[in-house]
Amino acid sequence: MNERLPSRQAAIKLLKQSGSSPRVIQHCKTVAKLAVKIAKILQKRGYKVDIKLVEIGALLHDIGRSKTHSVNHAVAGSRIAEESFLPEPVTRIIERHVGAGIPPEEAEKLGWPKKSYMPQTLEERIVNYADKLIEGTHKVSMRQTIANFSRKMGKNHPAIGRLKALDEEFQSLLGESKCRL
Repeated sequence: MNERLPSRQAAIKLLKQSGSSPRVIQHCKTVAKLAVKIAKILQKRGYKVDIKLVEIGALLHDIGRSKTHSVNHAVAGSRIAEESFLPEPVTRIIERHVGAGIPPEEAEKLGWPKKSYMPQTLEERIVNYADKLIEGTHKVSMRQTIANFSRKMGKNHPAIGRLKALDEEFQSLLGESKCRL
């Protein structure tokens, strides 16, 4: 990555300065720990992954929760990131971490700028996946996450299929290492 990433300490300071609650900050730290673990496993398996970007992106993924706890926190967070002059790859992680991504048609229905909020890079997908495996500060199974999404959004909502596909992708990427998460 060409652009300079903030340090872990600077990222946590930015969360605090933005008004993130201690609960959100703890969640972000927990997601970052799991995301880095996933990134290191993938790196050992031969995948090219920027572990520092994963860590900082995961630490800041919920910075928008300082403004709203709705799904709109992704857009609010990307605005905070841009205003804070964070590198674009960090901003993309923040805006693409909700659900298992949000396609342009769904973004438009949410009143967001019509573009894709689907995670594209491996780093974006790692943070997205790790976030789905952490509820508060506790690890949960993807099955639990899918059940929660199904209750909230309906079992036929397109996000459910995207969550299942994300889980299948990481089962394949991680192989037997998935058991060690």
